[in-house]
Amino acid sequence: MAESVQILIESFKKLDKWQFVHVFKMVAIDTPASLESFRRFIISSTCKSYAPRSYLDDFEVFAEREDSLGSIYVEAADKVTLKKIRDITFVNARDVLGIIYNSKSGNTSLKWRQIKKNHGKVTGEASANSLTNLAETGVLTLEWVENYLKKKTEENTSKVTS
Repeated sequence: MAESVQILIESFKKLDKWQFVHVFKMVAIDTPASLESFRRFIISSTCKSYAPRSYLDDFEVFAEREDSLGSIYVEAADKVTLKKIRDITFVNARDVLGIIYNSKSGNTSLKWRQIKKNHGKVTGEASANSLTNLAETGVLTLEWVENYLKKKTEENTSKVTS
């Protein structure tokens, strides 16, 4: 299973970026996801290269960013600021109700909303680059990626033949 996911992730990466962006534009996302997978997506998309290792491994540590830089906001019953590094403020959050993520480029806008405990739903729009991170971190499942690629292949085939 992990090998299949890796193959699909590599297929996202190998696509010609210009062609991918113009064919797919923004991708609508509406999928169940764990809080931890969405936390990993945000860290992977923003600060993985410089976040302290202890923060990466701690499931209660989240990244936040100011509005002017592509906002990331964690809504939680209990939240404490830990440290600001570059443009990211790391917070310790418990009982997370929701997370709002907007990329710096403005091409991705996603929300994670709690459904039950640490399980929720991700909705919004994602760019081609974000799709790779969503798949790598487990927000998008193998089934979601396979269905999406199949749908887009069918759409592109019908455009070429018509």
